[in-house]
Amino acid sequence: MSVHTTRRRALSGAAAAAMVLSFTAAPAVAMPDNQQPPGAPAPAPSIPVETPVAPPPPDGKVPVPVDSIREREYWLDEYGVRDAWKESTGKGVKIAVIDTGVDATHQDLSGTVKDGTDVSGKGDGKGHRGLGSEPEHGTLVSSLAAGTGHGADNPDGPGKQGGVIGVAPEAEILPVSLWLGNEEPGVKDVNEQIPNAVRWAVDNGADVINMSVGSDSTEWPQSWDSAFAYAEEKDVLVVAASGNRGSGLNQVGAPATIPGVLTVGGVNRAGQASWDSSSQGISIAVAGPSEDMVGAMPGDGYAEWSGTSATVPLVSGTAALIKSKNPDLSAAQIANQIIRTAHDAGEEGQDSFYGHGILDVKAAVEQDVPDVDKNPLGSMKHWMSVHRPAAVEPSEAASSPEVSETPDTEQVTEEATPPVAQAPLNETGALPVVILAGFGLVVAGLTVAAVLHIRSMNR
Repeated sequence: MSVHTTRRRALSGAAAAAMVLSFTAAPAVAMPDNQQPPGAPAPAPSIPVETPVAPPPPDGKVPVPVDSIREREYWLDEYGVRDAWKESTGKGVKIAVIDTGVDATHQDLSGTVKDGTDVSGKGDGKGHRGLGSEPEHGTLVSSLAAGTGHGADNPDGPGKQGGVIGVAPEAEILPVSLWLGNEEPGVKDVNEQIPNAVRWAVDNGADVINMSVGSDSTEWPQSWDSAFAYAEEKDVLVVAASGNRGSGLNQVGAPATIPGVLTVGGVNRAGQASWDSSSQGISIAVAGPSEDMVGAMPGDGYAEWSGTSATVPLVSGTAALIKSKNPDLSAAQIANQIIRTAHDAGEEGQDSFYGHGILDVKAAVEQDVPDVDKNPLGSMKHWMSVHRPAAVEPSEAASSPEVSETPDTEQVTEEATPPVAQAPLNETGALPVVILAGFGLVVAGLTVAAVLHIRSMNR
């Protein structure tokens, strides 16, 4: 398997003006000598940083002993996951993974991945077939959210002793397969795939929707509006990735700019904002590990990868732990629980690299925080009432992928303003952090790699 950087494809109709879809893998990037990482004292520039992308290794395959995988999951201890399992393991919660399909037969996902759906027109109808230019991406993501491992029972917690174990190992995965990243005859337009995927997930019992995808634009197609408002109306939490500079995404883009969405940034092993495997933007809510990650590959394999695609399932899994322990909590309350228990980092208070702080899974599950009656991340329904007053109510929108409606591909002129505004990091006024990129969608398998090392494993 090779390392893929940003992949682009033009959209049809009026959308062809600017929107592009791609996986935002996080390939290895060389840091210029004069460029400091965002964890350094000096403020990071808001002007996009252009850095050369290192070529992938010749064969991309590095054999790794299967028994070392669990040891590589450093976040289990460093982020309080094992401690959180004393309170909750995610039982009874459904996480919809809107991605490239999930290998339901993988030894670390067997019994966890349920029958889902395909919204691309090219999948197997259950969401189990890998699609597009990064068909393994959905399996990698799912394993970090709800992998169970394999082999003998784990005497110290849930799941099995071998392989990858997710943050919420007793949660269920609902796979919703997309086709993204390259051209293919017969594939539905992304403006149809994304909203249909969200609606299907809501209608089929998802408590949390995992979107390890990102965009090069703060805007989103109007055809997405009602689907995300529908998720809000039905009290389903959407978690999305902020993107990776290593893939060319220097700022957060849709769907991570949509009000109410819990946007996730990435940090390195030292707890500093990752330069290659994250981006920046005022809609980032929380940050978590995005470097030196591992995950499950189709066919009982494993891979080392990096990027906010890998961070999102850790946050989705945390949301599942909270929901399992407190079934009556709303999506807004779960989001509030996660951001209020995060450890402040960077500038005091919310900032454009860490959001409200660095994820603390144990604290998010165990601590009591003040109740909220509205989502601290904003409301899509309220945004629509201001920016799309003539739009239909979300409950009137079709809720099944089979109900096809002509996607609205007119260019959006309003900025998808995140709920909490901040001044640009660049105080000279040269360039704001959030720049309208037009109408472009990049679906980002927000990861596969700093050097995407595919790891063939012995069972």
